Amino acid sequence: MSETTHDSAVAMSAPPASDEGLSPAQRAQKYGLAQSGARPGLPEYVRQLWDRRHFISAFASAKLTAQYSQAKLGQVWQVATPLLNALVYYLIFGLLIGTRKGVPDFVPFLVTGVFIFTFTQSSVMAGTRAISGNLGLVRALHFPRACLPISFCLMQLQQLLFSMGVLVLILLGFGQLPTWSWLLVVPALALQFVFNTGLAMVMARLGSKTPDLAQLMPFIMRTWMYASGVMFSIDLILKGKDVPAFVEFLLNANPAAVYIDLMRFALIDSFTYDKLPHHVWAYAGGWALLMGVVGFVYFWKAEERYGRG
Repeated sequence: MSETTHDSAVAMSAPPASDEGLSPAQRAQKYGLAQSGARPGLPEYVRQLWDRRHFISAFASAKLTAQYSQAKLGQVWQVATPLLNALVYYLIFGLLIGTRKGVPDFVPFLVTGVFIFTFTQSSVMAGTRAISGNLGLVRALHFPRACLPISFCLMQLQQLLFSMGVLVLILLGFGQLPTWSWLLVVPALALQFVFNTGLAMVMARLGSKTPDLAQLMPFIMRTWMYASGVMFSIDLILKGKDVPAFVEFLLNANPAAVYIDLMRFALIDSFTYDKLPHHVWAYAGGWALLMGVVGFVYFWKAEERYGRG
């Protein structure tokens, strides 16, 4: 190689003289380069999520359809699973333990509690696996990762709405005729959906780094269910017992119990206003706002770390 050719090659491989002494960050800024997968600002992140609203809806519907695709009964299991759970709880708690005593319309009371708690339980369980269970999608495509936990919660909402038809038939079969209070189902479910989504986002971030958390969650959710008055009336259980005031407050302010109580109040005639905790709508709105905002921001803070080893 001649000296002239060698000098030309060196000149071509060397950075321009104007770039000498610049740090990588300064050089990236000079040429308008951005970090791949960097976390956008919060307003921009919300805008990106809105732009992908159709993807969120389609992904939720596809997941719901595929969930029972291998089962012979298919989508029937969406309704059969909570109904079978309600039957088991009725046999054990209603008949053997006797929690139905003093609770008018115990079957509608129980089935409503099972359906509404299952909505929260399934959302949290799906949220825990939202990132860790979809790493191939997360690593292959660039999109706001919050699409995943939101999609899974939307899927659970769709499943609940599908099951509500059976719940209505049960209510009608036990003499619960439609009244204006049934319209309260809409705001109650909307608040619960926001709460569930925020909690699912928290669990999605935790589960992305600790996959074993998914194995622990069934035990946590079962404990939460027993403290939420699904199979019994919290008011009757506490009546006549010397329970510390803060324990009674925690049981009544428990978000799962709050949303269950609101649905029972809306759908069951015998579940009157005096059976609701004081300021129950404030609790429902406060939990939805708190968990929705905190969960969303907490998830967004780790946006650039999802899917990385």
